[in-house]
Amino acid sequence: MGWGGGRVLRDRNVAFYLSGVVVSGFGSSAMALAAGVWTKSLTGSDSLAALTTFCVWAPVLLGPLIGTLADRTRRRPLLIWTNLGMAVILLPLLAVRSSDQIWILFVVLTLYGTSSVLLDAAEAALVAAAVPETLRGDFNGLRMTANEGMKLIAPLLGALLFVQFGGRAVALLDAVTFVLAALAFAFIRVSEPAPRPARTQRWSAQAAEGIRYLRHHPVLWRLVLAGAATMGVAGLNGASVYAVVDAGLHRPPAFAGVLYAVQGVGSVVIGLFAGALLRRVPERVFAAAGIMLFALGVALRVIPSVPVVLLASAMIGAGLPCVLIAAMTAVQRVTPGELLGRVAATASTLLFAPNAVALAAGAGLLALVDHRVLLVGAGTVAAAAAAGCLLGSDARTHGAAPAPEGSVPVQDRGAEGSEAAQDSR
Repeated sequence: MGWGGGRVLRDRNVAFYLSGVVVSGFGSSAMALAAGVWTKSLTGSDSLAALTTFCVWAPVLLGPLIGTLADRTRRRPLLIWTNLGMAVILLPLLAVRSSDQIWILFVVLTLYGTSSVLLDAAEAALVAAAVPETLRGDFNGLRMTANEGMKLIAPLLGALLFVQFGGRAVALLDAVTFVLAALAFAFIRVSEPAPRPARTQRWSAQAAEGIRYLRHHPVLWRLVLAGAATMGVAGLNGASVYAVVDAGLHRPPAFAGVLYAVQGVGSVVIGLFAGALLRRVPERVFAAAGIMLFALGVALRVIPSVPVVLLASAMIGAGLPCVLIAAMTAVQRVTPGELLGRVAATASTLLFAPNAVALAAGAGLLALVDHRVLLVGAGTVAAAAAAGCLLGSDARTHGAAPAPEGSVPVQDRGAEGSEAAQDSR
């Protein structure tokens, strides 16, 4: 019942998988910052610089459709070839030298976002086959830790690389990290049965199967809705951070970087212990506790005290990932294997789309209401989402929603994949 991170890291598949996540996460985090700075430096436009983030996030709205591809082919080859494809797609950025060519950056970033949705869906499905069920909470927590750790380091290094050598150097670095990630995924050993031939259904009808499964599984649906509400609140909280720094703490805008760093540390810490906690409590309880911690952190930001706001940032960083880890762990455990890519992508769409919408809405609301009113209201909404998580039964005991005939439960495939991996060492 203790920390399972050591057992997870000793697994060959997990070691290569997390290596791929760390390498690609480093490149992606560096590129995320450099794209906006690059656009601003070439065009002088703040709105075009902001559009770079939109291009990356917009494809998440098509998650159910994009995730369908992850259920139509083996996931390991899909991860390898998609990463290699992204390395190639980034190369046209080496030709961007003026504002007239900035459209190339926007096209590449849109493809970048599309591949990210596809990779997340394929990765979620591959984890179910490669990692034993009892260690998936630990794995998802460590994955969160790896991602957040890269966000603490990569943007700074990416900014330094941009200043010294320009945006093309960052794009080239990102392309190299995709190649390295593909190599890491190539070393994963897992038994993946060939997908059944697709029935004579339209792509949209197949995507709807994943949506339907998620919608009719009460526990998964409740977790995802709670996560969506929490991510919406996170968007409002993110929009108010500069008001907190300026009007609340009377510090320069750069102090926001300190708050983000402390928040990142909180996320890294909770990722290390998520698996152990998930073995002690049901996913819905773990998610509810995390959301409540997040809600308190958001509300505490109204207090004009640097130590309190720093503590609030750590609480936000530790609380916010809990519902994301809980939801994805539950999805991997109870979803039939042939639906897992679609269900995971649909869950990601519902979880992350509200964040982008709330960021825009929060920017508008700050012009109308005091940031303290906005934060107290946001914290109240998050507390209500935490209460909603506790309704109903636990995903460990609740019956699964109806699945297509002949589908294989993820836990069965996960056991088979784990045994095959052990045999192939």
